[in-house]
Amino acid sequence: MANAISTDFGAAPISLWRRGKDVGVTIAAVAAVILVLAPLGAIFAYLVYKGIGSINWAFLTQTPKPVGEAGGGMANAIAGSVLILCLGSVLGVPMGIGAGIYLAEYGRNRLGNFIRFTADVLNGVPSIIVGIVAYGLVVLTQKHFSALAGGVALAIMMIPTITRTTEEMLLLVPSQVREAAYGLGVSRWRTTLSITLRTATSGVITGVMLAFARVAGETAPLLFTAFGNQFWNWRVNQPTAALPLQIFTYAISPFDEWHRQAWAGALILIILIVVSVSAVRIAASRGMMKGN
Repeated sequence: MANAISTDFGAAPISLWRRGKDVGVTIAAVAAVILVLAPLGAIFAYLVYKGIGSINWAFLTQTPKPVGEAGGGMANAIAGSVLILCLGSVLGVPMGIGAGIYLAEYGRNRLGNFIRFTADVLNGVPSIIVGIVAYGLVVLTQKHFSALAGGVALAIMMIPTITRTTEEMLLLVPSQVREAAYGLGVSRWRTTLSITLRTATSGVITGVMLAFARVAGETAPLLFTAFGNQFWNWRVNQPTAALPLQIFTYAISPFDEWHRQAWAGALILIILIVVSVSAVRIAASRGMMKGN
């Protein structure tokens, strides 16, 4: 009898109303995905349309030409962006991850609440304010603009995003994982670094990449810090060109040639962000697979 009841229950037809709801929700979910991806696809397609014609070997290897001369490129700005973003990542990523670890593992107190509140406020601060702060902290101290000042500004913007993302990812790790490590005699700090953080590596890397993608295209902070440069520069204590700065300068100019190069620079910037994020994700996923 039990088998008969189970068989009858499993063969019970699904009502038309439930089928309709399932189809409706599926259509709504697909429509939401399309609405999210359509603007991104349209922006990228328009950048390709406007900028692909100006990308050539000279654009990728030469510095800007003087006003009135055709040709030239943004090679120094591409290199400058890489330098400033590396400085920002070196300064911001360790501090952000460290703060997130503290909040998740030790931050159930007033200091932790204060750090969370500060991070949430910093996430909403306009980037131009961050640039002014970095100007006061670094530029006025050095008495000149520099790539280091730009890196500090970008690091300040990266830290709150990485901090809050790291905290949330670590809190998702089951407490049984920590308790099992404690039961084996593993110290708390070793458990946090070798087990908890390793378990949440994928989510932490996602937070880092979100912060990186956010600051990669920022212009306002660099106007007050890196300032820009028309020539090659690899010294961190000197004014440095950056793609967002060069795009801004060319976009507001009255010259059609500079407008075309601004579109090309915007396309290169998007490609660099996508390639960087994808490379880190692939490297991290391979590292996790080898670790497993």
